[in-house]
Amino acid sequence: MHHEGNVLVVAAHPDDEVLGCGGTIARLADAGRAVHVLLLADGESSRAAADGSGLAPGFVAVRNAAAEQACRILGCASVETLALPDNRLDELVLLDVVKQVEQRIARHAPTTVLTHHGGDVNIDHRVAHEAVIVACRPTPGHAVRELLFFEVPSSTEWRPPASGSSFLPNYFVDVSAVLDRKMAALNAYASELRPFPHPRSLTAVEALARWRGATAGVAAAEAFMLGRKIVTTG
Repeated sequence: MHHEGNVLVVAAHPDDEVLGCGGTIARLADAGRAVHVLLLADGESSRAAADGSGLAPGFVAVRNAAAEQACRILGCASVETLALPDNRLDELVLLDVVKQVEQRIARHAPTTVLTHHGGDVNIDHRVAHEAVIVACRPTPGHAVRELLFFEVPSSTEWRPPASGSSFLPNYFVDVSAVLDRKMAALNAYASELRPFPHPRSLTAVEALARWRGATAGVAAAEAFMLGRKIVTTG
């Protein structure tokens, strides 16, 4: 992965990009690669007030500001939030989501694309995955040479193995040197975090990084499933 070329991260909600591959983003940015982040849904609009009064004003703006701050900490070249309807991406025509991804691939010409695992419980994660698969189909001359799927605590592992596609990582990025930056970026989304033992807690996220690292013989890692790798030599 640490070669030339731009990188595109396609995530469903602001904070998924940090949870799934924040350390990898930091490492790629440090290596001089331009990492562009596309966030599809606002992550808030499904959380209407209990009294039915709708979304508290300003929530989406706060989440977008958090995304900007997190991406600054990680060293992203750009972050873009489309604010599609949260937890309702399945109501959109898939082609419309695909076109949004295709536009960013045309703009940034990434050689590496990172997105969600296709078996997540969250519907928006699965739509993001499907849209990326379609947008990255390997037509002749397509820019994308590497496709990676990340895990998001409190969605990926909530899919019981007997229910569908399990996350079985076979690609690991050593994030030992940048784990503090991943955690700092996650703290930009403090309102999204939960107390331990919820999986979307600082303690659990670090524990996962340590465990994925230990399984690969390093102090901390992010784990992926390799979707496709195209090697051209000469």
